[in-house]
Amino acid sequence: MPYIIRRLQDDYPQYQLVAGVDEVGRGPIFGPVVAAAVILPWDHGIGGLRDSKKLSASKRVALAVAIKTKALAYRVEVMSPAQVDELNILQASLTAMRLAVLALAPQPELALIDGNKVPQGLPCPAKAVVGGDDCLDGIAAASILAKVHRDALIDELALQYPGYGLAQHKGYPTKQHLEALTRLGATPEHRRSFAPVRKLLESVDE
Repeated sequence: MPYIIRRLQDDYPQYQLVAGVDEVGRGPIFGPVVAAAVILPWDHGIGGLRDSKKLSASKRVALAVAIKTKALAYRVEVMSPAQVDELNILQASLTAMRLAVLALAPQPELALIDGNKVPQGLPCPAKAVVGGDDCLDGIAAASILAKVHRDALIDELALQYPGYGLAQHKGYPTKQHLEALTRLGATPEHRRSFAPVRKLLESVDE
């Protein structure tokens, strides 16, 4: 049976401009956290939308092109590893989502945020939706844009910092990544507030 995702229009018919908002990259120990906000027209006709983690890389890229073509508005925001370390990962994620919504033109009448927390300072009412990236089309679209954007950034950084296997694990703390971190040390793009990197740097300072 084909996977079917609900349309924002069906759940929130009283609104014309509803933004789906999501972030990617909270778990990695390397690289930025990225958020996206998307306003899709009700009749966008984009098939195959769902949580970006459940799609192949090629499918995500194809869907990202369709989303950008059909969207009434979209925005991607990036928070660097230094900003993640300064704010903490939760606040950096919420800040990126807030900035993405604020940059939309037109502005949404409602923002639906994947997860269980809503950023402060949004220009419209907002609601957190747990698992929204796999049940509502607008949030799924945001998830896809954020994931494609972050993966492209990491692929560029993989060329700059060879030996860590970044193109494969995208900065997540896999066995391969942790072994390379121990062997090669931390790069400027590693998150120093995250335990594996922090402990490595502490051991070097001793």
